[in-house]
Amino acid sequence: MPLLNCTARTCVYNKEEYCSKGDIVVDGSNAKVADETCCSSFVERSGSAMNSIGGECGCKTIDVNCKACQCTFNNQEKCSADKITITGASACHCDETKCGSFELN
Repeated sequence: MPLLNCTARTCVYNKEEYCSKGDIVVDGSNAKVADETCCSSFVERSGSAMNSIGGECGCKTIDVNCKACQCTFNNQEKCSADKITITGASACHCDETKCGSFELN
């Protein structure tokens, strides 16, 4: 499982730049650059949802299902990178996030 750093601070699962969801999905089946990927597990943090989803603390390593077929780290739809970064500091929707570790195969 990759070490995950997440800068999408507006995501309900983000706990101190780690993810409390346990697993995520990186989307972008036709991606050729990082901007064409996204974390489809992103859920915007808002009022009542602020503390109702996700665990108490974020996980440093996480299971990453990867749909970015052309990424060099995609191994049978699982991320094989040692470390990944999900970016999107002020994202309001999953399309405003991306896998900053995407590398074209």
